[in-house]
Amino acid sequence: MILGLSRSWSLTGYLIAAVITLPLIALIVQATFPDEAVFKHLFDTVLPTYIANSLLLMLLVGIGSLVIAVPAAWFVARCEFPGRRYFQWLLLLPLAMPAYIVAYVYTDMLDYAGPVQRVLRDFFQWSSPHDYYFPAIRSLGGAAIMLSLVLFPYIYLLARTAFMEQSSSLLHASRIMGSNPWRSFWRVALPMSRPALAVGVALVAMETAADYATVSYFAVPTLTTAVYDTWLGYGSLTAAAKLSAIMLLVIFTVVGVERFARRKQELFQKQSALSDNDRYRLKGIKSFAAWAYCSALLLFAFLLPFIILSAYAIDYFDQSWDDRFWQYSWNSLYIAVLVSLICLLLALILMFVRRVSPRQSDSLPSRLSSTGYALPGTVLAIGVLVPLTYLDFAVNDIYDWFGARGPGLFFTGSVFALVFAFTVRFLAIAIGSLESSYKRISPSLDMASITMGQKPKQLLMRVHLPLLRKGLLAGALLVFIESMKELPAALLLRPIGFENLATYVFQFVSDEKLEHGALAAIVIVFVGLIPLIYLNRSLEHTG
Repeated sequence: MILGLSRSWSLTGYLIAAVITLPLIALIVQATFPDEAVFKHLFDTVLPTYIANSLLLMLLVGIGSLVIAVPAAWFVARCEFPGRRYFQWLLLLPLAMPAYIVAYVYTDMLDYAGPVQRVLRDFFQWSSPHDYYFPAIRSLGGAAIMLSLVLFPYIYLLARTAFMEQSSSLLHASRIMGSNPWRSFWRVALPMSRPALAVGVALVAMETAADYATVSYFAVPTLTTAVYDTWLGYGSLTAAAKLSAIMLLVIFTVVGVERFARRKQELFQKQSALSDNDRYRLKGIKSFAAWAYCSALLLFAFLLPFIILSAYAIDYFDQSWDDRFWQYSWNSLYIAVLVSLICLLLALILMFVRRVSPRQSDSLPSRLSSTGYALPGTVLAIGVLVPLTYLDFAVNDIYDWFGARGPGLFFTGSVFALVFAFTVRFLAIAIGSLESSYKRISPSLDMASITMGQKPKQLLMRVHLPLLRKGLLAGALLVFIESMKELPAALLLRPIGFENLATYVFQFVSDEKLEHGALAAIVIVFVGLIPLIYLNRSLEHTG
C-alpha cells in the first residue's frame, strides 16, 4: 500500500466506475417510468410465456451441459485412455463456434428437406410427414440442445480443474474401503466438485439468458427476444427497460438461489499433485467407450459444423469474397481493437488504484466496473440507449438555444454507442486478467520503488507495466475476441448502414442463406480459436 497516492487517482477510479455503471442505473430508472399501454399489453398476453420459456431454457441447457461435460471432464482428468492429452484441449473448441451457426447447420441437416430425413424416407419408403415421427429441431428443446453443445465447455473446464485438484489420498482411501471407480466418482469426487459445477452451471445459465440469435432463429419467444422486439417493434424504450429489468431479476434470482443452496457448504482438502499413476487406466471396452464418448462430443459440437461451414465457404467463395466482406471485416477489426485498448487502459487505472491505495474504499470502483459482464447484450443495449438518447437531445437543445444546427444523433447514431456498450460489457474481462497478473507481483517491489523515490505514476510506468505485459496481452486478446463475436448489442446499437461480421453472418442465417456468409463465419470461428490456443498451453502444464 502506498500512502502517498493522491486523491486524483481515486477520483479517476470512481469516475470510471460511474460511467461504466451508468447504463445499469439508467435502465433501472427508466423501468420505473409509466408506460401503461405497451407493457400492460405484453403483461396480459405474452409476458408469462416469455418468462416461462426463459426459465425452462436455462434449466434445460444447464442440465444438458452438466450431463455432457461431467463425464468428459472425469475421463480427461482421472482416467488414462488413448488421446486423453489431446481431448483435454480439443473439447474446448466448441466455445469458438457461435451457437446460431451450429443451430443453422443442424437445422439444415435435420429439417424435413434435409439429408437425414430424405435418407430415412428413401430407405423406409415413406412418402409424407404423416408416415413417421421426427422431433422438431426448431423448438425449445432443439434450442436447448444447440446451446448445450456450445456452452458445455464452461462446465467441462471448471469440472476438469476441480477433479484434478482433488486430493488423490481421498480417492485412494475410497478404493481401499472397497469402492470401485464408479462409486469413488459418485460418492467422493462428484460431491467435492459441486462448487465448481455450480459456478459452471451459473455461467451457462447467464449465457443462455443472454442468447438472442439461436432462440430468434428457432422462433422460441424468450425475454431476450421480447426486449429486442419491444424496442424495434413497438418503439417503446420504457417497456423494453421494464422487460430488461425482469430479465435481470430472473438471472440474479437463479444465481442467488444457487448460492443460497450451498451457503453452509464448506470444503477442505489437502491438494496433492496428480501423477499418471493416480489415474484409472482404462482397458478394452472401457478405454474405447471413453475415447468414443469424447470423440462423439467433439464431432457433434465442433468438427461436423466446422466441416460443413468450410464446405459452404469453399463452394460460395466467389460470391463471398467481395468488397462487403472486406468492409465488414474492417468494421469488426477496428471496433474490436478500439474496445480492447479502451478496456485495457481503464482496467489498468482501476487495478493500479486498487493495488496501491491505502483506502479500502478504493477497491470498490474495480468491483463496480465488473458488473457489466452480467448484463445480456440486449439488456445492455437498452441501458446504453437510455442515457445516450437523453444526451443527444440535450446537446441538440443547447445548439438550438444558440441558434445553431445541432449534430443530430451524434451518440446513438454512430459507432460511439457500440464502442461504449462493448466497453461496459467486456471491461470485466480485462480487469480479471490484470488482477491475476498483479497477484504475481510481490508488494515488496512497490515498497522498494517508493523507498527509491518513485512516484505512483513512475511506479506504474517503470515497474508494473513491464511485469504486466502477459496479463495485458491476454486481456486485450480476450476482449478483442468477445468484441468480434458479440451480436445482440451490435444488432440494437449499430448505426444505419453499419455491419460487422457478426451482424453480417446473422442476416444470412435469418434469411436461410448461411452459405453466402460462411466465409465470414469461418473468420469469426478462427479468431475465437486464438484464446483457446493460449489456454491449451496452460492445460499442457497441468495435464
